[in-house]
Amino acid sequence: MGNPQLAKAAFDFEQYMRRVSGGPCFVCAFIAGDPGYRHHLVYENEDSIAFLARYPTLLGYCLVASKRHLESWVHDMEQREFLRFQGIVHAVARAIAATLPTERMYSMSLGSQEGNAHLHWHLAPLPPGVPYDQQQFHAVMAENGILGVDDDSQAALARDIRSRIQL
Repeated sequence: MGNPQLAKAAFDFEQYMRRVSGGPCFVCAFIAGDPGYRHHLVYENEDSIAFLARYPTLLGYCLVASKRHLESWVHDMEQREFLRFQGIVHAVARAIAATLPTERMYSMSLGSQEGNAHLHWHLAPLPPGVPYDQQQFHAVMAENGILGVDDDSQAALARDIRSRIQL
């Protein structure tokens, strides 16, 4: 699926902050079909959705979210629902790793009441060969640059990942 270590471009963090703090919930807007919040779909069922990140720092970086606007997996999900959701996170992560060379799959729940409050999980596949000082938090922080991926490549990658999901 191409070189997993593509060149990175500068990330306009100020514009991003305006968008997330002043715009609608990005997950709800995507689910509603708002063209300004379009993403490449990787997986969808009645409760959950997975899609490629709009500003990827690593090739194959996906987000997995509940379709319901939940803001806390600790307070808003019962254990059974959380475990079912994590089964989807796991299946998507395995599909990403089956699609792209992956040394380590980073998985984290990020967001804030000030922006991106909708509960979502980040799946970020670290490719082999990345120097240690560019791994872990450095690898996932947009402030360190985002990949210059084009829409057609992202669409093809989403299709490839989607074809490998096994639940």
